[in-house]
Amino acid sequence: MDDVKAIGVSIRRARRAAGITQETLADLIGTSARTVHAIETGTGNPSLLTVVAAANAVGLRLGTIDG
Repeated sequence: MDDVKAIGVSIRRARRAAGITQETLADLIGTSARTVHAIETGTGNPSLLTVVAAANAVGLRLGTIDG
């Protein structure tokens, strides 16, 4: 499994374990449920900041890159 899909699977598992919907997660991070779906399935082209926000919102820590 590639890294993008593995991150998405981890976010989905954590979201489900937290008992929240894709729509609720989307509201929490200021994006659409469609974007959350794209993150969780490793499809589309969500920004790195959005992926990190989703991970952080469900208790995962991916960190950020300071440039």
